[in-house]
Amino acid sequence: MFAQAIVMIDFETSGMSPLQGGRVTEVAALRIEGGSITDRYVSLINCGVRIPGFITELTGITQRMVDCAPPVTEVMPALVEFIGNASLAAHNASFDEQFLKVESDRLGLRPAHDGLICSVKLARRVYPGLPSYSLGRLAKSLDIRFRGAAHRAEADAEVSAQLMLKIANDLCERHQVEAIDPQLCVRLNQLTAAKVPGFLKQYFEAQRNAYV
Repeated sequence: MFAQAIVMIDFETSGMSPLQGGRVTEVAALRIEGGSITDRYVSLINCGVRIPGFITELTGITQRMVDCAPPVTEVMPALVEFIGNASLAAHNASFDEQFLKVESDRLGLRPAHDGLICSVKLARRVYPGLPSYSLGRLAKSLDIRFRGAAHRAEADAEVSAQLMLKIANDLCERHQVEAIDPQLCVRLNQLTAAKVPGFLKQYFEAQRNAYV
């Protein structure tokens, strides 16, 4: 369903912003190729940071789990390599990309992903009018099931990846095409919801005319 690879990423963190001292505590990155998840990189992360009690209550990630995890100096290079030059996607993507950039900068790494897709924004444009676009409620509305605990990186990334696959499948069916270019999703993120139907009509008409 996707013409090129997408990597869906989810970070768990010790705080809401890296600019306020938040550090990454867990990451899951799932590679989507065609119509399925083909590979994944999942790890707890030790940044030498204290885990606040409310974070443990929310995620189940304890201080001991993080203290025993691989160091950030090992995880981040492996993560950046795993992402490569695929398109990067996340639910509330600005949050995850900010942590990716800050942690990479600390180590002199340069992520090379080809564009950023926010599945929150994308769902708002493809499925307007739903009661909520939070991951749990959106998944319930679209009949996508969690396979693990919410607020853990792999479970959240898995549901987000299934959401991306559903969006791609529905766009293919609506517009009678075989595959979706991830860059189309990047472009849809940049449009207001009102402009999306007209844009998609012109986009797919132009694609069909190109092959006539």
